[in-house]
Amino acid sequence: MEWPVYRQLTGPDKLGRGSAVASKRTRELRPRSATADKVVKSICPYCAVGCGQNVYVQDGRVTQIEGDPDSPVSRGRLCPKGSASLQLTTGDARQYKVRYRRPFGTDWEDLELGTAMDMIADRVIAARRSGWQWEVDQARTRRTLGFASLGGATLDNEENYLIKKLFTALGAIQIENQARI
Repeated sequence: MEWPVYRQLTGPDKLGRGSAVASKRTRELRPRSATADKVVKSICPYCAVGCGQNVYVQDGRVTQIEGDPDSPVSRGRLCPKGSASLQLTTGDARQYKVRYRRPFGTDWEDLELGTAMDMIADRVIAARRSGWQWEVDQARTRRTLGFASLGGATLDNEENYLIKKLFTALGAIQIENQARI
């Protein structure tokens, strides 16, 4: 008989805390990480804490993301946002193409990546040209106020270093990182 009460009364699990209450379907369940081809170490992208993650991959697709117990930062624990980071790779809301809405437009259109990158480069060059200052009050400055950089809290030190170098080379002086800690 498969009734949980009967299994509880006749089996070794008299308190009904284990096998007596497990259904056939429950016994057949396996964790998504059990079938993974490989485990990739990663860092949670949500904040500047940098919690370690184990990313489980099967057939080239991410199947599960869990906290990395070897991480000295998080010791295998993830906050609710970090625990839900699987949605970044497999969620229904994930965009896989460049979307663009023209000024004063109401509809989004798809662009090729090369076209979007060219548009960004053209705008950076135009903003740099229009906002370039060779000198201010007879002091040589060689800078632009045409654009700025505000980095996200998910950037690590290396990424911030490269962004700082890029924007400094472009002449920007307003460069900031929005770190939370």
